[in-house]
Formats: sequence, structure tokens, C-alpha cells
Amino acid sequence: MTVFDKIDGVVDELYKVGIVPVIKLEKTANAVKLAAALRDGGINCAEVTYRAKGADEVIREMVKAFPDMIVGAGTVLTCEQADAAFKAGAKFCVAPGLNAKVVKHCLESGIPFAPGLSSASEVENALELGLSFAKFFPAEQAGGLAYIKSLAGPYSQMRFMPTGGVTADNIGSYLAYDKIVCCGGSWIVPEKLLMAEDWDGITALCEEAVNKMLGFKLVHIGINQPDEASAIKVADKFENAFGFTKRVGSSSVFASDYIEVMKKPFHGAMGHIAIGTNSIERALYQLHLRGVEPKADSLKYDEKSGKIKVAYLEDMDFGGFAVHFVLNK
Repeated sequence: MTVFDKIDGVVDELYKVGIVPVIKLEKTANAVKLAAALRDGGINCAEVTYRAKGADEVIREMVKAFPDMIVGAGTVLTCEQADAAFKAGAKFCVAPGLNAKVVKHCLESGIPFAPGLSSASEVENALELGLSFAKFFPAEQAGGLAYIKSLAGPYSQMRFMPTGGVTADNIGSYLAYDKIVCCGGSWIVPEKLLMAEDWDGITALCEEAVNKMLGFKLVHIGINQPDEASAIKVADKFENAFGFTKRVGSSSVFASDYIEVMKKPFHGAMGHIAIGTNSIERALYQLHLRGVEPKADSLKYDEKSGKIKVAYLEDMDFGGFAVHFVLNK
């Protein structure tokens, strides 16, 4: 396995997580407690910054306690820091800028590394070094999402991790863009809560961020019927009673956008509930953390993007209704 294979693997994992908390932890003894608070909030990831002493120890303790956690090192400015972080168990390293010496050292040492950049020239330098994933920093101050989109035009192979000024209010907009793998941010682990050792408060901020990232909403309800005639009859009732326009399709009849009447029994004893989300991959990752898996034979993929566009959940019954995800429009 080459270092670029390792980078691709880390990028895939970071995409599923979506949110990378940037941590400056002064009290290394709290490393495991902080890691647990992040995981409890649905974020199994952390970027431990070298802006605080003892970053190596924090990384080591987090990885020791939770081997599956995606722990990386941040503000890696020297080759020595990169080596120390990797030895401690960091799965990746990132920096605020692009130092060719450090990048080359990491690639030669097999350390996945994402330098920071914020200009076309820096993107070209990163590409010249063989990289196709980088931190975009400082994101909001450097032009935000609009500037990232302008960079992605001529440099379509580059994918980004915006960090700096990203918040719960704008993270959804960033992650909706397909050239953005994930977003980093310190708002999830504010210094005030770290100093107070308020682990519940940090977990709550994680949950809020995850919920905004996923954007769950009810899309429609499907009602099972034994045949086409019965499905049309049910749809007619909705149309006559409420004025919902009926649309007859190949396998179902829609009575408005929110009620789908199946022409024959499908998943679920009574029918199904469609839940919209901003990313089915990220939604399935979150449910995996909660012990819920998709039905493997139910996955449907978008031909253009290759991403999942429909997924039913395995062994889930909500009052006789199966549940499946669709992408929010």
C-alpha cells in the first residue's frame, strides 16, 4: 500500500464523518474524556493541534482508548512533529500552510498529510507534490465557499477540508459542495467548555452539528396496497377529500408529493417512510455507530456521482412501516 492509498483511505473516512473537531487541549489527562464526549455526540474523529503542549500524549491516549477513532494531528509545522504524531498513532497530519519540505518528508515516510492552502498557486504546488486533498485555511477569511468553487473550476482534481470560520450555521452549505470532503472547526470544542470539563456540553454541540450536517426531514409516506386498482382508489380518496393531485407511475400512485400508494406490497407490513438527508453515506455512517445497518440489496446508486441515492434500513420497523433514505433536493 502506497502513501497515496493511505491518503485515499483517510479521505474516505473523513468524508463519512463530515466534521473534524479541531482540538487544543492543555490538560492531557482529559484526552479520553474528550474523545468519549465527541463519540457520544456522533463524531468519531479529532484533529489534535500542536498549538498545545502534550499533543503527542493526547493523540496516544485517544487512540489507545478508541482504536477505531480517526485521530489526526493539526498545526504540524516540522518533520519532527509529523514523526512524533505518527508514532503516537495519528492517522493523518494537517498544517495551516504548505511547506514542501514537510510534505515530501511525510510522503516518503508513509504519513498521510494535508497541507493548508488558500490560493491557486498553492493548489498548483500541492498538485505538483502529488496531492489531491488539502486543508483550505482560513476558510471564511480567505473567501469561503464561493472562493473554493472558483478554485475547483480549473483544479477539479483537488478536494478540500475547509477550516476557519466554519460553524454549525454554515457547515451544511460547505458540505453540500462535492469537492469538499469534510469541514474542520473548533466551535464544537470551545475553550470555555474544555476548561470547565463540560463533556455533556461538548456532546450536545456535536449532536447539533451532526443533525445540521445530515438535515433529516420527512419526505413522504408509502402505503402498501394489494394491486393497482386498490392503489388508485386510495389516491382518489385523497384527491377527492383534500384536492391532492394524483400522479400514476409504474409501481405506485402519488397522492401529492407526500403520499405514495404502492401498486403491490413492498418493504414494510403496512408501507414505508422516506426520510430525506443531505448525504446518505454520512447518514448510514451515523446509524452504523448506533448499531443500525442498511439492507444491502436495497442500495441504489446515482450513475453520475456514484453516491448512494436510496437505502432501506435493515431490521427496522416503525409501527409496521419500513424506513428508507433519499437525498434531499
